[in-house]
Parts: sequence; C-alpha cells; structure tokens
Amino acid sequence: MARVIAVANQKGGVGKTTTAVNLAACLGAAEQPTLLIDCDSQANSTAAIGFPKDPSRRTLYHTLILGESFDKIIQKSQVEGLDVVPADKNLAGAAVELVNAENREYKLQTAIKPLLDKYRFIILDCPPALDLLTLNGLVAASAVLIPIQCEYLALEGVSELLDTLMRIRRTLNPSLEIEGILLTMYDERTTLSRQVATDLRSFFGTQVFQSVIPRNVRLAEAPSFGKPIIFYDLHSKGAEGYTQLAQEVIANAEKRAGTGARSAHSGA
Repeated sequence: MARVIAVANQKGGVGKTTTAVNLAACLGAAEQPTLLIDCDSQANSTAAIGFPKDPSRRTLYHTLILGESFDKIIQKSQVEGLDVVPADKNLAGAAVELVNAENREYKLQTAIKPLLDKYRFIILDCPPALDLLTLNGLVAASAVLIPIQCEYLALEGVSELLDTLMRIRRTLNPSLEIEGILLTMYDERTTLSRQVATDLRSFFGTQVFQSVIPRNVRLAEAPSFGKPIIFYDLHSKGAEGYTQLAQEVIANAEKRAGTGARSAHSGA
C-alpha cells in the first residue's frame, strides 16, 4: 500500500519543488516504486524531472477536470522506478473549475486509489497557496512533509500551516499525519541558520528530520538541466542531503508497517 506524501508549505521559496523532485528521484533510485504528481500549475516539478513543455501532453488537469484515468497520463521518467504525472498551466483553471464540482476536495484522492497497490510512495508537489489543488493534495495524502527555510519568517509560516492541517484533520482527512519537517537552505556558517534549526528541534522534537538540506549551488543548477540532483551531481552536498532524507522516509515507512503488523497480530 503506497504511502502518499504531500510536500506542502503555504510559503513560497522554501525548497518545496526541489524537495518533491529529489526525494521522489532518490526513492525511485533506492528501488522503491514511486510516483511524483505535480499539482502546481507552474509545472516546475515536471520541468525539473526532465519534461520540456508540450501542449499536447496529458496532465493532472485531464484527470481532475475531465475524469481521465491516470493510466493515460502517467509518464516514465529518466529515473528507473520513478513515474510522473505532469502538470501544465491549465491547472490554474482547474482550481477555478473545481469550485462548483461535487466532492471537489476528494477528486485527487479518488483518482489515486487504483494506484495505491502499484507504488510504494506517491509524492505530491503542492502549490505554495492554500487553494483547491493544495486541499486535494492534503485530503489525498497519508502524511505531509513540510520543508522550512532556515530563517525566522519561515517559523511563522509553519505555525500557520499547522493550524491549516488541524482544520483539515477535523473536517476532511482525520488520518493525515506529519511525515516530518525538513530544514532546507541550511548554511552552517551563519548563526541564523543554526539558531532556527535549534529552535525548530527544541519545539518539534522528533518531528524534524535528522537530514538537513544545505544551500548548494549544484542543487540550484540541476532543475535548469531537467535533472534530479543524483543525476546532475551525485557527489554534491545536496545529493547527499536528499539521499539521507529518502533513507529516513523509507525507514519510517518500514517502522510504521512493522507496528501495524504487530498491532494486527496482537488484535487477532
């Protein structure tokens, strides 16, 4: 059964797309069948994983608005073990078109259901706003991964996001968990980065991933070449950070599966 992880933060510029693309690529490379779904009309994940613009390509829009099966839309990526549901600018219209749709918050969840036994992980790259596309992502997800830039304004953003998650839990998705908080754009040379990291760890404890994503030029360059960092520069600090993150996510999933098996056994 797939673990569906929404990568979300209402604040832009925190490394959300970078995280979605590179986590998905590292999971695929670790022989974990993974699907990356680009839920953002800017289609940055689609481009960063190596798909040039193509107006004739079917995208998430065709599923959410026209009801087409993901089977017609899923593309193989350059990473063995990683498939992609691309996005394009039409998704901006989808957010408006969904407003009057029946069960509008559940469209993505319904579309994903047939895929849950096909993949180990499904990664959703959500837009940097709390619109209907992000809501669809959070309703479809088992858990949310929150990238946070190591600066003080980011700390304010995370409390807003957690309030939103609490509301979604109460109303639309009671089983939504926090996969973890990820420190991004970390610069160990600055007091600010170190202080923000310390504050987050003291406040959120084990909810903060051990893996940290550093400020890294190679990581910033990779999307313009349409490559995840493990294909662009495997030996960079950025590749190291995302490889470690993927291992943490895999370990957490295995631990969760083990706990579920034990509780099922004890209940039998």
